Amino acid sequence: MSSQPDLRVVAECRTGNDVITALKSGACNVLLLDLSLPDMSGLDVLKYVRSHHEGIAVLVLSGYPEKQFGLNVLRAGANGFISKGADDTELLRAVRIVARGGRYVGPELAELLLAGIDGTGDQPRHGVLSEREFQIFVKLAEGKTVTEIAGKLFLSVKTVSTYRSRILEKMGMKTNADITYYAIKNSLLQ
Repeated sequence: MSSQPDLRVVAECRTGNDVITALKSGACNVLLLDLSLPDMSGLDVLKYVRSHHEGIAVLVLSGYPEKQFGLNVLRAGANGFISKGADDTELLRAVRIVARGGRYVGPELAELLLAGIDGTGDQPRHGVLSEREFQIFVKLAEGKTVTEIAGKLFLSVKTVSTYRSRILEKMGMKTNADITYYAIKNSLLQ
C-alpha cells in the first residue's frame, strides 16, 4: 500500500492487544483486521472497535470462506469482508470503498446476501445465530469451557450457559462435540 499516494499505513499489528494499543495511541480511518489472531478472536477485536472507536471503518480480511463467516462479520459491525485470496487490486478497491463510508462484500457473499433477500438462498445453519451467539459458538467449537468463555468475554457463567443452550437449540444439536464437528465440517475453525 505504500505505493498508493492516497493510502498510508500508520501501524502494523500482530495481535489483538497490539491493535487495541495502536488504536488508543493513534488515529486511523480504516482498520484492516484479520479474524485469526494469536491472542484473541478478530471478532472480539471488532466488538472492541465498535464499542470504543465507532468512527473507524473495519474491513475484515480472512482466510475463512465468505459464505461461512461473512454474514456474521457484517452483523458484528464490520464495514466489509474480503478473502485473503483476493488480488491486490480488489483489496485496494475494498479499502477505498470502506474508507469513503461504503460497505464491501466479495462476489460469493454478495450472492448469498441477494439470495437471502429473494428467499432463494440456503442460509448455513449457523446463520440463525445472533452476533454474540456466534461468538460463543466459535469459542465452544474451539474447545473452550463455559467458565473460560465467561472470563474472556466478561460475562457470568450462567449467561454463557444460557447462550450455549440457545445455540444448541437453534442449531438442533445436543453437545459441544456436535458444535465442534459442525464447525470443522464447515471450515469455521483453522
